[in-house]
Amino acid sequence: MDEVEVVVAHPERATLRVGDVFLKVDADQARADAEVEAMSLAPVPTPEILWREPPVLALAALPGTTLGRLGGPSTGSAAAWASAGAAIRKLHDAPLPPRPGRAGRSSVALAAELDGACAALVTDGHLPAGLVTRNRRVAEAALRPWTPAFTHGDLQIAHVFVDGDEVTGIIDWSEAGRGDALYDLAAFTLGHEEHLDDVLTGYGGDVDREVIRAWWSLRSLLAVRWLIEHGFDPFAPGCEVDVLRSRM
Repeated sequence: MDEVEVVVAHPERATLRVGDVFLKVDADQARADAEVEAMSLAPVPTPEILWREPPVLALAALPGTTLGRLGGPSTGSAAAWASAGAAIRKLHDAPLPPRPGRAGRSSVALAAELDGACAALVTDGHLPAGLVTRNRRVAEAALRPWTPAFTHGDLQIAHVFVDGDEVTGIIDWSEAGRGDALYDLAAFTLGHEEHLDDVLTGYGGDVDREVIRAWWSLRSLLAVRWLIEHGFDPFAPGCEVDVLRSRM
């Protein structure tokens, strides 16, 4: 009999694995609807939907392995990272989905959220003021006009599966929608800057690396407090706080 593995669990949602089936439990049905819709529209491999009985979505496991995780060693060849870049480009070039996604927040809204997060990080004693101030300045470059693209919205490397040098699928589409393409590229390379060149080789085109670096700072500043409050450790080696320190 297969064991039940808790992949991730926090007050917003939980994902369980039983053999080759993943069970996603999400109390927010609008978010689950958005995930199903995005998978149906995405021009890249996604998990097969086995069944859906709200609040549970059952998905088939993808073949292959991930390229790594934040805070852990990166795996895969340069060609595999480039293949991931090519898959991300294919997604970004696809027709726009009907909904805005997590990567589609306005610069005004992001700036307000960022300022609040920075103030709280210092007031609550999570991070020193100098580290926060420096990264807030770096993050400013991400707050600029952008052309909407079909974005994943949570494209961390643990969500991209490869077999050899080929991408076999991308998971976790609940934040997908219209948004800033460079947000996806930054999320994918967060904590693994050494593979940015490989990813951009596959992605192609003229990409502003300073904006990607700005998103690393912005995403990390916004994430630290949420991670602490939900039982995760952004201070672990190679994770969000180390990303912020690397900007110093």
